Amino acid sequence: MSKKSTQPEEKGFFEKVKETIEELWDDTKEKAGDLKDSAEHAYDNLKNKVTAEKATAKKKVTAAKKTVANKTAAPVAKAKTAAAGVKAKAESKGKEITAKAKDEASKAKKAVADVKAKADSKAKTITAKAKTNTANAKKAATAKAGQVKSAVTSKKKTAVAH
Repeated sequence: MSKKSTQPEEKGFFEKVKETIEELWDDTKEKAGDLKDSAEHAYDNLKNKVTAEKATAKKKVTAAKKTVANKTAAPVAKAKTAAAGVKAKAESKGKEITAKAKDEASKAKKAVADVKAKADSKAKTITAKAKTNTANAKKAATAKAGQVKSAVTSKKKTAVAH
């Protein structure tokens, strides 16, 4: 026969404490698992919420960028138009000044040519007059010299005749 008894064994004090600790440990493990699951759910929910808010923020930033771009585009275009207008005015004014300077230069050249022509004409007139006067003076001097010579000759003749 066997020495094993068919009656349940009575547990001792330490065994009861051990079982109680095991039960507490199992309950704690279950609670930790539940807490872990709920934390994971909370994390996923926050992650989804942040992702959604991130997308919303991104849309807002994109919209703000577009608004800024649109608001700055008008002044930039206005400034470019003004700059083009100023540039066109400056070019036309420059062309006008250049044309005026060329016109004045041609007028000055004409004036110089006219003065030169008048001076040449005056010089020719004066030269011709001087030649004429010189020729007349020579003729007059020659005539006077001839008269003086004839007077001297006739005085010599009269003086010789006496």
